[in-house]
Parts: sequence; C-alpha cells; structure tokens
Amino acid sequence: MGSEWSYSTIADCASEEPFSTQIGPFGNKIKAEIYTPKGAPVLRGTNVNTNSRFNDADFVFIDQDYADSEFEKFTCKAGDVVLCHKGTLGKIGIIPKNSRFETYIMGNSMMKVRTDEKKLNSSFLYYWLCSFEGQDYLFSRVSQVGVPQIQRPLSTLREAEIPLPPLPEQKAIAHILGTLDDKIELNRRMNATLEGMAQALFKSWFVDFDPVIDNALATGNAIPDELAPRAEARKKALASDTTQQGSVDHPTLSDPKSLFPAAFEFTEELGWMPKGWELSTIGDECETVGGGTPSTKNPDFWDGGEYPWVTPKDFSSLQDKVLLSSSRFLTKEGLNKVSSGLLPIGTVLMSSRAPVGYLAITQIETAINQGFIAMICNGRLSPEYILQWANSRMDDIKQTSSGSTFAEISKKAFRPFRVIVPTDNALESYTNLVGSIYHRIASNLAESATLTSSRDALLPQLISGELRVDA
Repeated sequence: MGSEWSYSTIADCASEEPFSTQIGPFGNKIKAEIYTPKGAPVLRGTNVNTNSRFNDADFVFIDQDYADSEFEKFTCKAGDVVLCHKGTLGKIGIIPKNSRFETYIMGNSMMKVRTDEKKLNSSFLYYWLCSFEGQDYLFSRVSQVGVPQIQRPLSTLREAEIPLPPLPEQKAIAHILGTLDDKIELNRRMNATLEGMAQALFKSWFVDFDPVIDNALATGNAIPDELAPRAEARKKALASDTTQQGSVDHPTLSDPKSLFPAAFEFTEELGWMPKGWELSTIGDECETVGGGTPSTKNPDFWDGGEYPWVTPKDFSSLQDKVLLSSSRFLTKEGLNKVSSGLLPIGTVLMSSRAPVGYLAITQIETAINQGFIAMICNGRLSPEYILQWANSRMDDIKQTSSGSTFAEISKKAFRPFRVIVPTDNALESYTNLVGSIYHRIASNLAESATLTSSRDALLPQLISGELRVDA
C-alpha cells in the first residue's frame, strides 16, 4: 500500500446525511401485490449485474406517493453505491449521474452507501467492493444456512475497513478504471443498436414484405386484404418523406426495391408471400444436429482440453448473438464422444431446453452439449438469415416445446418449421449488410474482452497501491 495511505471504515467515510448507509426494507414490505405500472423504480439484483456498473432498466414500480410516505430512508440517488446482501451476492453497482430516474427505492435484498465525497470517492468505493479484497470481505461473512446472505449485513458493510489514498489519487484511480468501463459500456450499447438494426431489416424485408408492398403500390398491382393495413402504413410513410423509401433503405444499396418482386402469390401453408419466392422447411435448408456431454468423471475427456465445448448456461451471460469463446474445453478423446463433433464457424446455435431460445452465431469452431439444436448453414440460407428467422419465430418455437420437467423442443419437432427462401439477390444483399453488422459486433466484443482483462488486471494493483497512478 502507498506509504501515505491509511485505512478507514465505510461508516467513518459515509455522508452525514440521514440513512447514508442503509439496508433495504425488512420482510414483505415491498411485494408483488403493491407493484404498479409506473411510479418509483425498485432496485433489485438485476440492476447491479456483473456486466456493467448499473443496469438502468428492468424495473418494477411502486406508487410514488406511497414511496414518498413510507420509504424515505430506502431512497437511492446518483452516486450511491448499491449491493446485494442476500441471494445474488457479490453484485455491486453505482447509480450514474445521468440515471433515468432522480431517485430509486431499495428492494428487500439491497444495501446502499452514500459517501462523504470529501473523504471517500464513491467510484473508488465501488471498485474496492468489486476487487478481490472487497469481495473476499463480503463472502467471508456469508451465512451458509438457507439462502446465501451476509450475516449482520448493515454492520458488516459499515465495519469494512478500506484503503484510503489521498482524495486526488482516489479520483485518479476511479477515472482510470472508469474510462475502461465507459468504453466497455459504449460497446455494449453500440452492439444493442446494431442487433436492433439487423432485426428491423429482417422484419421489414422478410416478415412485413415492405419492399414488395412498395413495388406493388408503385406498379398498381393488387395488395392482398391481409396486407392492406401494412400497405396503408407504407403509403403514409412514403408520402411523409419523399426523399427516402422507408425502413428498407440502406446507404450501400442504391435501390433496394429492385431486389424484390412487385406482386404476391397465395400458398396453402403460409398464406400470401412474395411472388417467385419459395417455401421450404428449416430441416431441408440446413443440417440440424445436437450434441452431447462426455463423462465428467473421466479426466481423459477434459484435462488439458483444447476443443471448445459450450452449454446453454454459457449463453445465459451472452449479451449479443455472437459466440467468441467457451468456458470449458474437451480433449481429442472427449471430442470423439460428441456425435456432432466440432461444429464449423458460422453455425447457428439455439438452446433447445433449460431454457428454449438462446441464439448465437459461432465465431469459433466448437462442440456443444445436448441442450442445443445446431443449424449448420450448408444450404441456400446464410447464418445471418437463419439467425434472424429463428429469432422472428421464437414465440412459435417455444409454443411447440413440451416436457414435464422443463420445456424442450426436439430436432424432430423443429425441422418441419416453415421458412421462406427469397431470391438469390435479396438474400445475398441481406447477408452482406447484416454480415457486416455482425462483424462489427464481434469486433466490439473482442475489444471489450481485452478491456475487461486490462481492467481486471489493473483493479487489484491500483486499489491496493501496488501500482501507483503516476506509473
């Protein structure tokens, strides 16, 4: 530790405001029966996740007047450090200055600290609580009986002794780590926007058939009654902006409508679809396979493994529909026990149970366990198209799932799902456009992984004083 650093307790560095260190309401004071559609947002474990400093979404609400009268001491605001004391332990958050709401209400499992910023920088405290030293302090005081929870949570928090560099150095350390987190968060938001663009383009072109409707309107061809509402919406959209062609435009396409027909035809299986396009099944358009789990009791299958192997659990933490890595690896002997072997790059993976519906395109060769349906895109349809097709049909896929213990969809039930096959030009254009989107998403993910490694390496050294800011 730095020679001029000292230690102090969180209690001694807390703000002099009332309730600056506080545990959430006891018992069932906040319960589902009092939730309202809007009002005061309630902080839960989902808001202090491990992927960012604060998740400013996914709230439940309680009546604002009720919150003002009954929950004053449980109020949080920008700059407050918040953490879980039971259930999802180890999750730390800090409410940002540009938060969506002026105030928040702590849920039953939450605690907060509002620091005296003249003594302790709140971001420095956040990073100390995220560090190995801070996490070890909290987890060493967890009760092992029943639901995991910190014993004497508020006292434990207040009694924590933390290193206390001079305030300028606290701010400098928090700035260095925060800059890395800012870029990671920027990449996350950028990827969410890019994914939204890919989904919107697929829906416009291949679900709503906007460019076909536009062409039919322009040529005077009949619009099926079922598509009349969409046609009216297209008329209004085009009339309101004569310089653009609605949601089907893209800067790299001079005239996207030229890729599409100008009429519809009726099919018994699907109803109206663009004329000249084909109707097929996902089983006919790609190879669908499952995976397996070699015996975990046999070290020959796992120890020193070099072949990636993933499960749906790995997908639970994926923020984007791109797979760049795995947490476990198989040996050659282990890989031989998985019937589908090593799947190629560009395979679309869909979790088929526990739960149904995780999706990703592989950017690595990987083996899978039995919880997936893998779609090997060796036919006419590209991985980008199949990924967005599966995403657009997910409600139907989940409804087809069955099982007494947990929902599951089999390959036999999945293969007959109908899929539209567009003309080569439309499909190629979509694949090129969305392929570039997923290339950017993958690049952002790779950059964020590097930044995360840098932050995690710097964090313990900076927080402990082993590495000084001027170095």
